[in-house]
Amino acid sequence: MSFKRDKKEEEDGNGNPFQNLEKTSVLQEARTFNETPVNAKKCIHILTKILYLINQGESLGTREATECFFAMTKLFQSKDLVLRRMVYLGIKELSTIAEDVIIVTSSLTKDMTGREDLYRAPAIRASFSITDPTMLQAVECYMKQCIVDRNPSVSSGALVSSLHLSSQSGAGDVVKRWANEAQEALNSDNIMVQYHALGLLNHIRRNDRLAVAKLVNKLIGQSMKSPYAVCYLIRIGSKIIEEDYANGTTTISDTHFLEFVESCLRHKSEMVIYEAAHAIVNLKRTSARELAPAVSILQLFCGSSKATLRFAAVRTMNKVAILYPAAVAAFNMDLEGLIADSNRSVATLAITTLLKTGTESSVERLMKQIATFVAEISDEFKVVVVQAIRTLCTKFPRKHSILMNFLSAMLREEGGLDYKTSIVDTIILIIEENPDAKESGLSHLCEFIEDCEHTSLAVRILHLLGKEGPHSKNPSKYIRFVYNRVILENATVRAAAVSAMAQFGASCPDLLNNVTVLLGRCQMDIDDEVRDRATYYLTILNSSNPSLWKNYISSNDQLVSLSLLEKTLKEHLNGALTETFDLSLVPKTAPTPTVTEDAHNDAMITTNSIQKTPRVTREEVNVERLLQIPGIQRLGPLHKSSPSVQLTESETEYTVSCIKHCFAQHVVLQFDCVNTLSDQLLENVRVDLLLPEGFIVRHVIPCAKLIYGEKESTYVILEYPGDVASSSATFGATLKFIVKDCDPTTGLPDSDEGYDDEYMLEDFEITVADQIQKTKLNNFVVAWDAADSEEWVELEDTYQLSAVNTLQDAVHTIIKFLGLGPANATEKVAEETHTHTLLCSGVFRGGAEVLLRAKLALADGVTMQLTVRSTDTEVAEIVSSAIG
Repeated sequence: MSFKRDKKEEEDGNGNPFQNLEKTSVLQEARTFNETPVNAKKCIHILTKILYLINQGESLGTREATECFFAMTKLFQSKDLVLRRMVYLGIKELSTIAEDVIIVTSSLTKDMTGREDLYRAPAIRASFSITDPTMLQAVECYMKQCIVDRNPSVSSGALVSSLHLSSQSGAGDVVKRWANEAQEALNSDNIMVQYHALGLLNHIRRNDRLAVAKLVNKLIGQSMKSPYAVCYLIRIGSKIIEEDYANGTTTISDTHFLEFVESCLRHKSEMVIYEAAHAIVNLKRTSARELAPAVSILQLFCGSSKATLRFAAVRTMNKVAILYPAAVAAFNMDLEGLIADSNRSVATLAITTLLKTGTESSVERLMKQIATFVAEISDEFKVVVVQAIRTLCTKFPRKHSILMNFLSAMLREEGGLDYKTSIVDTIILIIEENPDAKESGLSHLCEFIEDCEHTSLAVRILHLLGKEGPHSKNPSKYIRFVYNRVILENATVRAAAVSAMAQFGASCPDLLNNVTVLLGRCQMDIDDEVRDRATYYLTILNSSNPSLWKNYISSNDQLVSLSLLEKTLKEHLNGALTETFDLSLVPKTAPTPTVTEDAHNDAMITTNSIQKTPRVTREEVNVERLLQIPGIQRLGPLHKSSPSVQLTESETEYTVSCIKHCFAQHVVLQFDCVNTLSDQLLENVRVDLLLPEGFIVRHVIPCAKLIYGEKESTYVILEYPGDVASSSATFGATLKFIVKDCDPTTGLPDSDEGYDDEYMLEDFEITVADQIQKTKLNNFVVAWDAADSEEWVELEDTYQLSAVNTLQDAVHTIIKFLGLGPANATEKVAEETHTHTLLCSGVFRGGAEVLLRAKLALADGVTMQLTVRSTDTEVAEIVSSAIG
């Protein structure tokens, strides 16, 4: 094989001459630096290779870097301008790796103080990459002179180097003494010097908010020539306004800063105008009136001849559309004109913005416009469009048929895995959130798997068919699509198809005979996994025991945490093996969250969809720590862990927070304690509780020693009252401990004797929400209808919610008080609606299932009709009374 490029390729210039470089050979070439006389052209080429390797992420060892660095110092004898500047770059790159780099200080100092201006600025930058903070005193006088030097490149080099130095430990105080010179450089006529001077001054004063505000106030009154400096000034002023808003304060300076930002909308520089508009639309305190001029500016930029301005304007409007869709909707005609833009990034952003601001009546027209556009763009842009359509599906559920047909057409087009996955995700989301769309959605997915070339997607769709298909209007029509996969696909897909068919047999008795015949054929499959699954499911289905069908086939219970399962199994095998392993001790994993928003809003033009890491539940995090408590296994599986609740103020001498770990009949209270007094050592730290009636303390595990600044935990194990209604109660708490005075520097106690002391803590509650583990039902309507039987208890009542003023607040309050998981996206209330139905589900400690339907109406306040269904009467009563 020849690596020689032909003449035409060289002329085209498409190849990268450095792409096949090897570090070893390049470092050997570096020996050329030692030759006399210096071959400048050859050395420049070798230095370029070294810098290329470093910037491509190639790591040099300390010895390699040191040898290369010292060889490079020989090049100071050359007077070649380009070579000298390459040497400065090499020093900067190798200074953090090589040893004894300080040896070039004298050569760099000579260039810094020389008459050649082209050497001085890069020499300053290189010098301060190797300067130790202890050496600053020697060059302080010279640096002050460089900051105010008449040569702009020298002044900028000194300012930027000072900025980097001020971030180093021990150098900040020295750099602060250069503030007067930086203030003088701020008056420079050069735009970059002015910009860099402002950056250094702001960095020096960053910890003094009043000084920063004074600096901004002073510069607002001046006419700064540098558009970069004005942009930076806008950012500083906007940050001050945001900080005041977050602290709940508003000052005269804030109004002054806001007026300045608004005045920049009329600046002569397009860069400053855009920065001002961007700042205004991103201010949290911006009103619709203040937003209008900024959006008008962005509208003008949408018609600019410059692609960069169009892109910046549309991207900003895309973000505005999330919070203020009405403000952007007025300019939809301008955005529609950008759909055909030659720049695909601009066109994609225009489409996603239109989808966010469009009305229900415009959905069909938008889909027609997008249809021709989508065929011309790459997969990464298509993914962004699909993400926007996903948001539209949630916003306008009645348009599901139009959107589903459009997505189905996209599925039939050519595309990669990420692109097809985003479409399938969207269709599944529509099916889960909109029961009316289930039949058409499943049909589209069935058609897709007939020609699906991606195994992972086929398996996922088959799993969905097994879960949703048996509950559809005509389950039998899906079996043909499922069984076709057994005949035509690879072993992985065939195994998934077998599991899906078993779901139909377990949930649809009239199809049982057909399913058993098909599963019998699968027992002759050539793959072990397929045969084993078929045999397993066939045996269960032939048992004619519906409870077995439910527990081992059609149950949608959460899976256990595999990492904790492995750990628990190892501990069991290392034990005496006298008891049977109890799988219920391992906590369940959380359901995989569904992506509902634009998951990659800013990065959407340059990257594919981001793979989210699996979410770890609070229970998984806590169970490993709880397993260290002796005898904790006797309490059974962990049902739920609550968020941490502070029982003290953050500034007190002892800080205590509480986490409630709920089990079937017990609750473990974990008190995390921190001692903030360096001259005290606390021992035998424990929490004494004032118990409500019915609760019993079973065990107290004190913290043996609480050292200054370290968090340690003490535990109290309580048994719940037999009466479920009494399990929601308020507790008094006192922190008790033995105090020993100690040496603050060593932490060792002055003596072995201490004295008893105590510290009052704030009261805390065990609520209904602490005892309910939220669940996610993909088909709440089916579960609700199935709960209309004698095995379930139903309670219904009407309440007036006086503490809330909107339906969305009412929804948040109900979810917060009950700890239930919302279903079918009913936690989101549509704008300008006066009625809403919230659907929730969960499991009470002990295993009692809970389903809730809350019908809300907004009139004079919020009226709620609450219906609770549960498998336990007492649980239904405590849930229904928790809100009232």
